[in-house]
Amino acid sequence: GKWHLGVNCKSRYDHCHHPLNHGFDYFYGMPSTLLNECQGTDEPELAKSLQYTYWLYTQIIILAVLTLLIGKLTNLFSVKWKIIICLAISGFLYFVSWFSSYGFTKYWNCILMRNHDITEQPMKLEKITSNMLKEAVSFIERNKHTPFLLFVSLLHVHTPLVTTEKFLGKSRHGLYGDNVEEMDWLVGRLLDIINKKGLKNTTFIYFASDHGGSLEAHNGNAQLGGWNGIYKGGKGMGGWEGGIRVPGIIRWPGLLPAGIVINELTSLMDIFPTVVQLAGGAVPQDRVIDGRSLLPLLQGTVQHSEHEFMFHYCGVFLHAVRWHQKDSGTIWKAHYTTPVLQPKDSGGCFRRGICPCFGDGITHHDPPLLFDLSQDPSEANPLSADTEPLFDTIIRRIGKAVEEHRKTLTPVPQQLSHYNNMWKPWLQPCCGTFPSCWCDKESNK
Repeated sequence: GKWHLGVNCKSRYDHCHHPLNHGFDYFYGMPSTLLNECQGTDEPELAKSLQYTYWLYTQIIILAVLTLLIGKLTNLFSVKWKIIICLAISGFLYFVSWFSSYGFTKYWNCILMRNHDITEQPMKLEKITSNMLKEAVSFIERNKHTPFLLFVSLLHVHTPLVTTEKFLGKSRHGLYGDNVEEMDWLVGRLLDIINKKGLKNTTFIYFASDHGGSLEAHNGNAQLGGWNGIYKGGKGMGGWEGGIRVPGIIRWPGLLPAGIVINELTSLMDIFPTVVQLAGGAVPQDRVIDGRSLLPLLQGTVQHSEHEFMFHYCGVFLHAVRWHQKDSGTIWKAHYTTPVLQPKDSGGCFRRGICPCFGDGITHHDPPLLFDLSQDPSEANPLSADTEPLFDTIIRRIGKAVEEHRKTLTPVPQQLSHYNNMWKPWLQPCCGTFPSCWCDKESNK
């Protein structure tokens, strides 16, 4: 399915970010992510605000070149032709670089791979559901006699909401609802195969989402990104509950009883240590592992999650911290940074399309916004020293946890920098002779 971590580091062929270089033995899917551009819709999705910024810089460069050119031709001021030509060439290369990143997204980034081979460029979205299902079923069939790990990252419930004709109009909730219906059907087919192969009681299945609904995803008045109920905010909003609190559904009939609801907070980072324990291994001891195995909680040997503190990031920036106070059972959350909503009180960053992690689109809070999620899960009533007697004590304790947490971190390059968002032709995955990067090996097989 959707890998979303990209492919290359230094050359078109190093595949340093590829799943097969990160522990997986087989891969079929998108190495990047799904965007409106992949379907060829009119509304761009890939870093819309960045596109506007790049276009503004391009206009400034064009204006500078024209100003120098007019000044040179009218003898208003003296400037060497070499300077004008170099600035014009640099401006042209700058425009080509950023426009190639966004103007040709469908051809550059919307690709389908099997292992290290590109099989479709650009990929045909109308076939992706059936192709992914066939690949997953085939994988289960090949590995049914041995232990296996199958990670299926669906392209569903994600704009542009690719839905086959069979499910269009099936729900009462528009295109998003239709897409959910198809996802439900697809997951059901996978469970059926597990059952038919006699693997039901020996297979641990975990179904979850990586974020809450996207509030900014709209088509006119139609909501395309889901709904987050009582929880504030949504996808890409740092630490607000609506963007990070999602249900997890687990099935393992051979060992876990059905119908149990566990109201303890866990993390998708818990998948790694859980899988390691299931496989009879041990997590690395030479580094801090943020996840905790889910098995004790699922099997009822413990009643509470091992997570005392959870740190909620937006990119590399810490936005919020959650503290599960063990002695009282209270769950506090402190927001150090929140996105500026546009329009104000709208609930989302509708003018930007996506909330930023830093810069002029965020607000720093000192002291932090503090909420008692045990009593106020909607994060509607921030506490203060006047309304919460333990306010200062809680803020200090959370602050100490942040200090201890940061001691375990190693700084990394900013992946969302302008340079890292630029198109680099020497890194471009290509199934043909560059720049003629298009092929269809799926139909040929």
